[in-house]
Amino acid sequence: MSRIVVHIDRLVLRGVAGADAASVSAALRAELVARLATGDGLAALSPLHGREAVRAGRTAVARGSEPAAVGKAVAGRILRGAE
Repeated sequence: MSRIVVHIDRLVLRGVAGADAASVSAALRAELVARLATGDGLAALSPLHGREAVRAGRTAVARGSEPAAVGKAVAGRILRGAE
């Protein structure tokens, strides 16, 4: 079994209510765990080839999106940034 350690240095949540920040963070964590547990998620990391960082960039979501949807969108953007 392999171990993957993901460290998010900075997560800027513009437009997210302070009360929702913890929920977005938890949803992001859960989505990354779920995606990395699959072959597809791991395949997204294979192009890293020794890079120590992935700059995922900005993620746009619809105003009023639920925290879980925001977390999912950010996780998807992180994994696409690894490609």
